[in-house]
Amino acid sequence: MRHEPRAVTARGGARRAFLRGGLAAVLAARGAVAASPPRRPVLGAIRWDAWQAPGTPTTRAVERSLSPAPWRHRLPFFAEVAPDGTVAIDGGRQEVMDREIELAVEAGLGFWAFVAYPRESPMSAGLRLYLASTQRRGLRFCMASELVQWGRAAQPSAELLRWHAELLAHPDHMRTPAGRPLYFLGFMTERLIAERWGGTDGLRDAVSAFRALAREAGAADPYLVVMARPDPGAGFVRAIGADALGAYTIADGRAADAPYSALAELAERRWDEMADTGVEVVPTAMAGWDRRPRVENPVPWEAWQRPGAGMDRFYHPGTAQEIAAHLRRCVDWVAARPSAAPAGAALVYAWNENDEGGWLVPTLPFDDSRLKTLRRALPR
Repeated sequence: MRHEPRAVTARGGARRAFLRGGLAAVLAARGAVAASPPRRPVLGAIRWDAWQAPGTPTTRAVERSLSPAPWRHRLPFFAEVAPDGTVAIDGGRQEVMDREIELAVEAGLGFWAFVAYPRESPMSAGLRLYLASTQRRGLRFCMASELVQWGRAAQPSAELLRWHAELLAHPDHMRTPAGRPLYFLGFMTERLIAERWGGTDGLRDAVSAFRALAREAGAADPYLVVMARPDPGAGFVRAIGADALGAYTIADGRAADAPYSALAELAERRWDEMADTGVEVVPTAMAGWDRRPRVENPVPWEAWQRPGAGMDRFYHPGTAQEIAAHLRRCVDWVAARPSAAPAGAALVYAWNENDEGGWLVPTLPFDDSRLKTLRRALPR
């Protein structure tokens, strides 16, 4: 039987119009959220804190490598040069760390990636000073651990891994747009994985255990980035259950008397090569690469280096403008590839690898031109 439509009363029509209007408003609000611009990519800088423990073998080694007159212009702003040319570097003071934080924030950096060591190691002094600072608002942190620091299958570094997991839950830890704490794991080779973990399956178990520690500490699932060349790095990412591929440094050790532009071009090609593997990427830009201070005066942890062997292998330093432009291209690369670089982060080598040629930290007497130029180059 066919029913005739009922007449709509004025009251009923008004109610339906109101409901339709409310629904439209909700949908419009949801659309506005969906259409909101994504977070601008965050640029971080690697910190290798060799300056914070005066008198230790590491600090003495970098003082020695930067003491010769040709290299003193690389000394950090808090170093001192005595009349006889003796160099002393003491970055292990809170006021120095607070000033470094201020400078990094002013330059537009979003986080530091601290090369990670055990809690009480002199090499963790910089991280401890950062965590003790009352000035760190606006500058987050994460960790970049060497694989050897994780120990081995028979004896994992339980205390170190527990501490790192606790740090992942720190309110100032760097996170991806999805809220996952960023963690870098590097300096791994097939041989090292085989010797220490019995192969990638053993290391995968260690990664799973680390994720469980992070959850127990109240952190979200860490976004774990393998620092390695595309091959075999992409294979490591897949085999050990990591999330992305990155790099600590990108340089050609055979480069001889090469311009900075060649270093920048190499790094930028590497980002594309990483993305071509099909794994997610956190790219690394290069502030420089010139190891001659360490070649001239080898450091204890590079037993393979013979004094003077390779003094012809280096890249010339870039100008502040060249470095800033390269770093800007790295940020733009991330912004243009949300599916390839969903972490929304990029790294620069480095904040303070001065004796290896990669630095942003102001140098003696107080040359902060790299940071000032970077601030003008970064998107706001």
